Amino acid sequence: MTDYHDQQPTVLVLDFGAQYAQLIARRVREARVYSEIVPHDISLEEIQRRQPAALILSGGPASVYAPDAPKMDARIYEAGIPILGFCYGMQLMALDLGGQVPHTDIGEYGFAELVVMEPECRLLDGVPESSQCWMSHRDSVGSPPDGFLVTARTTVTPVAAMEDPERKLYATQFHPEVAHTAFGQQIIKTFLHDIAGIPPVWTMLNIIDETVGRVREQVGDGRVICALSGGVDSSVVAALLHRAIGDQLTCVFVDHGLLRLDEADQVVRTFRDQFQIDLVHVEAEERYLSLLEGVTDPEQKRRIIGEEFWKVFFEEATKLEGVAWLAQGTLYPDVIESGNKTAAKIKSHHNLIPFPEGVHFDLIEPLKALFKDEVRAVGSELGLPDEIVHRQPFPGPGLAVRIIGAITREKLDTLRAADAIVREEIGAWDVDRSVWQYFAVLPDIRSVGVMGDERTYGHPIIVRAVASADAMTADWARLPHDLLARMSNRIINEVEGINRVAYDITSKPPGTIEWE
Repeated sequence: MTDYHDQQPTVLVLDFGAQYAQLIARRVREARVYSEIVPHDISLEEIQRRQPAALILSGGPASVYAPDAPKMDARIYEAGIPILGFCYGMQLMALDLGGQVPHTDIGEYGFAELVVMEPECRLLDGVPESSQCWMSHRDSVGSPPDGFLVTARTTVTPVAAMEDPERKLYATQFHPEVAHTAFGQQIIKTFLHDIAGIPPVWTMLNIIDETVGRVREQVGDGRVICALSGGVDSSVVAALLHRAIGDQLTCVFVDHGLLRLDEADQVVRTFRDQFQIDLVHVEAEERYLSLLEGVTDPEQKRRIIGEEFWKVFFEEATKLEGVAWLAQGTLYPDVIESGNKTAAKIKSHHNLIPFPEGVHFDLIEPLKALFKDEVRAVGSELGLPDEIVHRQPFPGPGLAVRIIGAITREKLDTLRAADAIVREEIGAWDVDRSVWQYFAVLPDIRSVGVMGDERTYGHPIIVRAVASADAMTADWARLPHDLLARMSNRIINEVEGINRVAYDITSKPPGTIEWE
């Protein structure tokens, strides 16, 4: 089967357990070069089979002297492939090739001043004599192997960068892949384009054209079914598959009645009316409300909603004739996290599908080589509206986990109305999308208020807005007071049964982004 690395010059990122391995791969792709993450113990024979244009050795949490420290096939250094090592990757390169990596009691973490000692060096070409870099290490190279030139230092680290252009080997003790390194992306581009000679040809059009070709080859004349939620991943999968196979695709949209205001209508308008996709719209709100009646535990809500989704989906799927394939929105981070032997296992594959007895489809995963930002870019290129492409993270159980306590139709209508105001007001203010996620929560409490000349006993609404880069950590967004006041005023005036609005100023950790 045709794959991306058969079509594009590829950079392989050897993962030594780094927290930044995915970030390295993304930075390479941002330089318009295709990249993949592979285990650190990949053999020379496998590398030669894959014919990469360059290799990058990631950092890692281990000491090169630890008993179980990850190693690599040392023959790779002599294969003539341009190699760039970061942090642990630099230390391992030095140790494998005869340099010195002494133990030290002095680490270097955070910002450091990088001083370029050899302005004519290749890797740091164009980097000022003094600039900011990001360090995260204890061990470091004391003296490089024969043939290497020391090109930069910091106050603590005498060998902050080194290179051996004859053997095409380059390394930095600092992390060019993080935004804190001022000229980091320039260094990565210099390595890719100037040193390795890789042209910047990886584009969204390449991704779409190659994926379309691969899907057609994989599916042939078979029929494909896609579970469409209206989220970014399933929406892009649907649009991409429709580009590839047209009427061979059927999408099933299970509307559980737990979506935000007007979202179900938007899904139907976009895919049935705009894209002319064969769409089965299952309106299952009554079914879900019946199952969720009286349920207050958030995990039980999730279980009920998840199990019922697949029951409804497969009921519809088995009505269709000739379907051989089931499409899902697996992304590259899911693939990495499911199968990486070196990094700590983060989670099981989140898209495992519980096929009912006697039912089976082959899986097709057209996005499994892409990161989330690339998926959004593909969606835009395919013509999906911004409301879908830039849709905020939204839990699978929908508003069920933003209603604390039992779920009723009245509570859903109340939360939908309040949430729409929150999204409208913050969305109009946050034109540069600096806020990662914002929404309303309906807690299971009431409080006394005064509206007009009467006392009220109504619900509060909690407004949640966070700034984050990846949702692993998050800080509460510092929204302007006048924006908060306007949201509060509108919610209380426009949403029946609400008499109080609060703003959540809890960061993650210790809290979570969602309230469940």
